[in-house]
Amino acid sequence: MTDSKPKLRIGNGYDIHRLVKGRKLIIGGVLLQHPDGVGLEGHSDADVLVHSIMDALLGALALGDIGKYFPPDDPQWRDSDSLKLLEKVVSLIKKQGWRIVNVDAVIVAEQPKLKPHIDLMRKKLAVSLDVAIEAVGVKATTNERLGPEGREEGISSQAVALLEQL
Repeated sequence: MTDSKPKLRIGNGYDIHRLVKGRKLIIGGVLLQHPDGVGLEGHSDADVLVHSIMDALLGALALGDIGKYFPPDDPQWRDSDSLKLLEKVVSLIKKQGWRIVNVDAVIVAEQPKLKPHIDLMRKKLAVSLDVAIEAVGVKATTNERLGPEGREEGISSQAVALLEQL
């Protein structure tokens, strides 16, 4: 009888946060300047890109979502650096006997323009994910003025992650 356990697992993640005054705008671990001087509302640093990647990684192994590990009502996670939280998720993935093959994500935002910051985001993510930069895809798009992102009420991100059993 052959081992029927899958050697590869894929997960997807999604996150959205409201844009508000008085908050920093951090996406992919990069501090950005929004033309309206707004940032993302959330318990941690509200980094939608990193949050969607964490959910994709956890989802690939059916381990729940980031709220299970970093509850928004727990004061220890207030204003946390999401890249540090990502490192905790990566450690959990490794302890389960898996490695990250690659991640791919898209950020949906009208402003600010993200293209000039994508390479730095990829570098920071690669370090926290403990993978080569070639294993990290990040894209940005607008929502053509449709929906909450299009009305500039918030910014969202979607991600997929592929894991391989060690």
